[in-house]
Amino acid sequence: MLRAPIRAGRCLAITASDSRRTVSRRRFLTTLIAAPALAVGVSLADGPSAEALPGVPDILDLGDALIVAGLPTAHLLVLQVTAAGRVVLELPRVEVGQGLTTAMALVVADELDANLTDVDVPLSPARPELLFNQLTGASNSVRSLYQPVREAAAACRARLVTAAANRWALPASSLRTAGSAVLAPDGRSASYASLAVDAAAVLVPAVAATPKLPAQQTLVGRPAGRVDARDIVTGKATYAGDLAVPGAVPTVVCRPPTINGTVVSFDATAALALPGVLAVVQIPTGVAVLAETFDQALKAKAAVRISWGPGTVDGLSDADVRAQLRAAQPPFLVPPLLTLTVDAEFDFAFVSHAPMEVLTAVADVRADSAEIWFAAQSPIVAQQTIAAAVGLPVSAVTVHVVRGGGSFGRRLFFDAALEAAQVSKAAGRPVKLMWTRNDDMRHGRMRPASHHRVRATHALGQVLTYEHRVATVKTDFRHGVGEALTAAGVSTGLGGAAFSQLFFTLTEKLPYSLGVSTQLLAEVPLEMHTGSWRSVYSGLVRTADEIMVDELARTFGQDPVAYRRARVLDPAARAVIDQCAQAGQWGRPMPPGQAQGFAFHDEHRSSLACLVEIDCTDRANPRVTKAVVAADVGLPVNPRGLEAQFMGAVMDGISLTLQAGLHLDNGAIREGSYGDFHYARQRHSPPAFEVHLLPPSGAPGGAGELGVPAAAAAVANAYARATGTSPRSFPISF
Repeated sequence: MLRAPIRAGRCLAITASDSRRTVSRRRFLTTLIAAPALAVGVSLADGPSAEALPGVPDILDLGDALIVAGLPTAHLLVLQVTAAGRVVLELPRVEVGQGLTTAMALVVADELDANLTDVDVPLSPARPELLFNQLTGASNSVRSLYQPVREAAAACRARLVTAAANRWALPASSLRTAGSAVLAPDGRSASYASLAVDAAAVLVPAVAATPKLPAQQTLVGRPAGRVDARDIVTGKATYAGDLAVPGAVPTVVCRPPTINGTVVSFDATAALALPGVLAVVQIPTGVAVLAETFDQALKAKAAVRISWGPGTVDGLSDADVRAQLRAAQPPFLVPPLLTLTVDAEFDFAFVSHAPMEVLTAVADVRADSAEIWFAAQSPIVAQQTIAAAVGLPVSAVTVHVVRGGGSFGRRLFFDAALEAAQVSKAAGRPVKLMWTRNDDMRHGRMRPASHHRVRATHALGQVLTYEHRVATVKTDFRHGVGEALTAAGVSTGLGGAAFSQLFFTLTEKLPYSLGVSTQLLAEVPLEMHTGSWRSVYSGLVRTADEIMVDELARTFGQDPVAYRRARVLDPAARAVIDQCAQAGQWGRPMPPGQAQGFAFHDEHRSSLACLVEIDCTDRANPRVTKAVVAADVGLPVNPRGLEAQFMGAVMDGISLTLQAGLHLDNGAIREGSYGDFHYARQRHSPPAFEVHLLPPSGAPGGAGELGVPAAAAAVANAYARATGTSPRSFPISF
């Protein structure tokens, strides 16, 4: 069962609000709540203030905007020190394998001088009062939580020290903390557990509640293994499918043959006659089968006879979508008069998120209440939507957030949870609903297909203009990000234009000096199940850009790395490019059919370069044999966690460029499992892999999505050099 946030028992609880109007606009105001429990809530210290919000989109990124949106409720973050000696941070985000719980545990333990083994990081249930402060996405979690969590831990530490000083009649300034205890100069010590209740009575600490200086940190910035690694590999970690909610029965859903098809009629007679089948009920997305086991439910699913109505894209196939995308493309602004041009067009296929853990949710809907368990990146929006669907007030719906086995943006949407609630209400009993792999491949969210036209005009060896025109199938952003940006007061002057235009403006920038540059987005509004796929637009736009930069360098007879280095706008980025090129031995001789590729990307207040080596001697089975990543992420809270993130990004890049995509055939997705959706396997991973992090500088930047565009483009550039071709459609083997 999912462990709820610890509030019971006798423990220290503090709330703090960050609003002092100094240069950093910080104030630490503490208020005792839930005595005798100390809970600390703080607001974001290092993010931009609402009134200081820049008016020019280029100097504000998506993460900045989300931080601003979260400012009004950031003081509701809660950290507790219990009388049992546990330090408990209630995390208003979801853990989906990205290592966030480990990163936050390191921050708390470091700032509080607690043993890492004493720190728990349970996931908060949906808390509507947090407004936009419970959304996991946009590589923003560490960026937005790092400073508030540090301030919360510093506040706890100050009160624990004060409680010990009062007990021993010693000056608080003479005491120090270590190993989850307060230590006196004479050798006496008091554990945090023994001080928790007394500390709850401290209204004004005798020492400053100030976070440590970087030189004083002993855990942050040093490689650490995951705090949940043993639980994961031993099967102790709990996912939605592991929950033993009393009475919840296995449930699957019969789905239409084409996208968004609807039920006209169904006959469940044969299914209900099968062993273990408990009920068959209709819901808006299909027909649900409840049984005593999932095996029985799946067999009964095949026995239900259903007449299906048409879907929303019946008759459309890949070629039709590509034609619509090409027709929707905005025109270039600059005609190529009296100049030379480098022109290219690129196509990117639909791509499934394909997280390892299939979507699963548990729901218990009753006449006056509902309880839901699932891995939610946007639990507040899910709570509101589910409440409306089952006819209950939001206050009557409890959404428990559980860990997820991968997401890559998929769990921003809560399809399984909504269906589970609908089935539970219709059947009058708790259910555990599972999407099969086939369900998610063919009816789940996916990265939209896109078409790109890029033109660079040049004369006398200089690029004069760079124009990138993007047309995609419309991305569905109805998961809370749009509302958050509206709350932040962000505007691009587009009036009533779609939120996707705003998202595109906040995330897409060209990091090079390439004359006058413009990037425009058009969308084709097909009714399909699209969603934010790791790196969203950047995984498309920046991949095409980096291929174009290679081709411009080739046009001018220059080395691709030297060309990037000379034209990158941020001087600090040159160190990233240099580190990657040096570590990867850029330019070393390669045998025929093998080559190196290079690419660079900056976003989320971070930057990254990727160098790969590829063996294309067997053109049908190209193999990336080496990958080297260099990154500047500001302060790397857990370097080992970042290595894992970048390794995953390289695997995404290999998959997206070489082999993984979805086909649309007459309104239906062709692929249905890992058997035909060719995401990279272990045999496709590079035998040599290195990550080089630049020295810490400033606050943490975002990293979860950072590596995907550079990795995908580096693989494409390596393939082009190894084969002497110019790939334009991705994945290449499709």
